Amino acid sequence: MLKREPTLNELNILLGDSLFAVWQEVCRKIEEKYEMDRLWNTGGKKWDYEYKYRRGGKTLCALYAKDHTIGFMIILGKSERERFEAEQENYSSAIIKMYDESVTYHDGKWMMFELTDLSLMEELMKLLYMKRRPNKR
Repeated sequence: MLKREPTLNELNILLGDSLFAVWQEVCRKIEEKYEMDRLWNTGGKKWDYEYKYRRGGKTLCALYAKDHTIGFMIILGKSERERFEAEQENYSSAIIKMYDESVTYHDGKWMMFELTDLSLMEELMKLLYMKRRPNKR
């Protein structure tokens, strides 16, 4: 359990200026479209922090932070995987490669993207829309 959430300054120091800007923009894009509970937690063994977007007991996605690294996790369930596979020609090779290489567990395919910039953001938002329709206008 996380003792306290990091301050923006602590997150900036952990990620570095350019990745902190990416983190903030990813959050802004998600929060522009979704009204969600936002939960800080420890990042387990591999990450310092987890920042999860949830609503009604279902997770939309989670961001992870450690030394100069951002992770973006999205889990696609069975119906979402079927939809993705039917539409995968509309995605970049980077997204398809991550999909193909990700492990499928009982609750879905866990896709962890390591973000260095915003180049995948539009496609990541498409994946989020596949999971849940935006609930903000």
